[in-house]
Amino acid sequence: MPTASPDSTPTRPHSIYGWVIVVMAALAMVATLPGRTHGLGMITERLLNDPVLGMNRELFADVNLWATLLGALFCLPCGWILDKCGLRVALTVVVAALGLVVITMTRARGLMEFAILITLTRGFGQSALSVISISMIGKWFRTRLPLATGIYSALVSIGFILAFLWGRGQAELAWRVQWEQLGQILLFGMTPLFFLLVRSAPRLPAAVTCEFPGDDADFTLRETLATPAFWVFAVATSLYGLASSGLSLFNESLLVERGFDKSAFYFLSMMTTGVGLAANLVTGWVTTRVRITTVASVAMTVFSAALLGLPFVKTQAALVAYAIAMGCAGGMVTVLFFAVWARLFGRTHLGSIQGVAQMLTVVASAVGPKAFARVKMSTGSYLPAIVTLGMIAAVLAVLAAIVPVPRRKPEFAALPALECPQS
Repeated sequence: MPTASPDSTPTRPHSIYGWVIVVMAALAMVATLPGRTHGLGMITERLLNDPVLGMNRELFADVNLWATLLGALFCLPCGWILDKCGLRVALTVVVAALGLVVITMTRARGLMEFAILITLTRGFGQSALSVISISMIGKWFRTRLPLATGIYSALVSIGFILAFLWGRGQAELAWRVQWEQLGQILLFGMTPLFFLLVRSAPRLPAAVTCEFPGDDADFTLRETLATPAFWVFAVATSLYGLASSGLSLFNESLLVERGFDKSAFYFLSMMTTGVGLAANLVTGWVTTRVRITTVASVAMTVFSAALLGLPFVKTQAALVAYAIAMGCAGGMVTVLFFAVWARLFGRTHLGSIQGVAQMLTVVASAVGPKAFARVKMSTGSYLPAIVTLGMIAAVLAVLAAIVPVPRRKPEFAALPALECPQS
């Protein structure tokens, strides 16, 4: 029988305390901001104008690409440490490290030093901290996992909106001043908060189980990687990450190519964010009542329809339809990515499993902009890349509908499932 982590919470209050974990997990995901493309995007132009660093746009793009790819490797050890040491230790250490790196980045005086620090922000932020944040929900919730994931996703969206509003208010400051403030918030604000409030998954009595008879029946990382379901979901979410990163970076150029003015970019961004927020909540509720493979198939179908329909978007009404479809697909895929690993493979080795899944999405997101740019340069249009991705998404929609759901180990299959605490 697995032993409880030293920072575990007793069983009885965990149904209530789990919702505290949801809030802390959402806050942890927002804390990844300095290691994400959208976060760095807030200071990109000021970085390029920094005479100390002496970077041009192409050089910065190359540094960012390699930093993202190398930073993705942080997912693997982070997942293992998370499973061994518990949520509180892993989260506190990673957030503190990210805060220190962000503060140190403001002292960078050369390109090599800056490149190393960018890699560390990607590693600790986009990779390691994302793995921990997602795992917090999966390790705490069982029967209410999809609902908790939907609420978590909505809180993350709201948190990033507030963070971007904060960033816009700092837009006139030197980037080093803004990043110094952000590092101090992470190190001196969030780190103590996480240490005080975050606990590892609750201890369950030996007689209590949920859908399966205990943690001994959970899949190991090796067993998970041997299932077709893992790869269908991993490829589907990575494909969405690849497409969305390329679309996000070149949306303005793409819309101009389709005959819209630059204001359409802001309309599309706001529309997809709002629709995605609603889709987070609806998907979280629906997934409690519908097979998760069915939800994944629908998500990929909507995503495929949005991409394949983009060549026909030439009017404002068509743009609205495209924005709704992309927002729905994004909201659904986000909830699925956060919920599916614990739902299908258990939570004993969840950190390691999500570490691999997160690494794949990070790599795909890094490749996306480069692939879109190359297609644009070769053909004069983004549409060949978009149509190709739409066709792949359609295939994944079919695979998600027919992929077999992983079954627990045979020696546990015949045991009766008992009532599980509602968290």
